[in-house]
Amino acid sequence: MNEGRTVFSQLMDFLPLHRFRPCVERYGGDYKVQSFTCLDQFLCLVFAQLTFRESLRDIEACLRAQQPKLYHMGFRGPVSRSNLAYANEHRDWRIFAEFAQVLIGIARDLYRDEPFGVDLSEAVYAFDSTTIDLCLSLFPWAQFRRRKSAVKLHTLLDLRGSIPTSVYVTGGQVHDVNLLDVLELEAGAFYLLDRGYVDFARLYLFTQACAFFVTRAKKNLQFYLHTSRPVDRSSGVRCDQTIRLTGLRTAQHYPDRLRRIAYYDAEKDLRLTFLTNNFSFLPLTIAQLYRARWQVELFFRWIKQHLHIRAFYGTSENAVKTQGWVALTVYVLVAIVKKQLGLDQSLHQILQILNATIFEKTPILEGFSNFSAASSDEETCIQLSLFDLR
Repeated sequence: MNEGRTVFSQLMDFLPLHRFRPCVERYGGDYKVQSFTCLDQFLCLVFAQLTFRESLRDIEACLRAQQPKLYHMGFRGPVSRSNLAYANEHRDWRIFAEFAQVLIGIARDLYRDEPFGVDLSEAVYAFDSTTIDLCLSLFPWAQFRRRKSAVKLHTLLDLRGSIPTSVYVTGGQVHDVNLLDVLELEAGAFYLLDRGYVDFARLYLFTQACAFFVTRAKKNLQFYLHTSRPVDRSSGVRCDQTIRLTGLRTAQHYPDRLRRIAYYDAEKDLRLTFLTNNFSFLPLTIAQLYRARWQVELFFRWIKQHLHIRAFYGTSENAVKTQGWVALTVYVLVAIVKKQLGLDQSLHQILQILNATIFEKTPILEGFSNFSAASSDEETCIQLSLFDLR
C-alpha cells in the first residue's frame, strides 16, 4: 500500500487533515490565495521541524532539491522563502493552534492509561513556563527587560504521556502567575505548580472549582496551626498539618483551610514544604506528586534540544506563535506515531529516524525495524592506543 510513497507522505496519514480545512476556513486563511495555501505552509513548517532546518532559505533549498517528489508529499503550491515568509507573517496563528488541539485530543486518548510514577486514577497536570531569549531590535513587541526581548511558552502538561494540553505563547514581560486566570480548571484533577505561582486569590479558584493543587510554600508564610496528624518519619515526611492563613491579605484571599506538609529528601539533602487543598491523600503521595512535576521541565528541555524553537523563521508575533504551535504539533505527532505503531524507541530516536528517512520511498515501519538500540560499547573496540605503555 505504501509502495512508491515517501516516509513524509506516510507520516502525514497520521494527521486528520480533513479537520485542518475547517480551521483554515474559520480564520479565512486561504482567502484570495491562489497557489501557496495554508496546507502548503503547514507542510513546509512540519518538514522544517522534522529535519531541523535553520532558516527559510534552508527550507526552500532542501524542498526544491526534491522537486519531483513534492506533489506526492502533499505540496501543491510553489515553495519559496518569500511565499513562506509572507504566510508566516499574515496567516492567523490560531489556525495551527486549533489543529494542534485536535492532535492533542487524539494523543491524550492514546496515553490515557500511561503510568507516570504515581498510582492515581485522577488526571494530573503540571503547569510551568520556559523562556526563549530574543534580540530586542528584531522582536520589540516581546520586550522583556531594558535591553532584552523574550517569549514565554506557558504549558499545561498532562503527565500521562507528557502531552501538552494547553499552551500560551506570550511576551517575556507577562508574569507566569497571570496565566492561572486563563486556565480552564477540571474538577477532581490535580495541578502541580511551582512556588512562583503562589497567589492565594488565584489558588482559591482551584478550591471553588473542586480542583486540587500542590505547590511549595514560601518561607515567609504566615499561618496558625489548626491540627497536626502523626507521620511516619522514616518515609521522609516531617509533618502533616492543617493550617489557616493569618496574613493581612492572604487570609482574605484564601479563607479556607490548607494542608501543610514538610518533607525531607535524603537523596538530595533538601527540605521541602508543600501546600495543597487535598486532605484525603497520604502525605507521601503529595510529595511524590510534586516530584512528578519535574516532567514539565524535561518536556521543555526536550523541545528546546530536538525542535527548532530557539530561533525563529519570522520576527512578528504571528510568525513566532505559528512556529511554536507547529513545533508542538510535531511533538504530539511523534507521540501519536510511537503509540499507534507500537514502537519501542524513544521520541528522540523516532525523530532522528524520520529525519534520516524523510524522502525515502519505503514503508515507514521499515526504518524503525532496522534500528538497533545496541550500545556501541558492545562492539569490539579497534581504536589503537596513542601511547604504547609497554
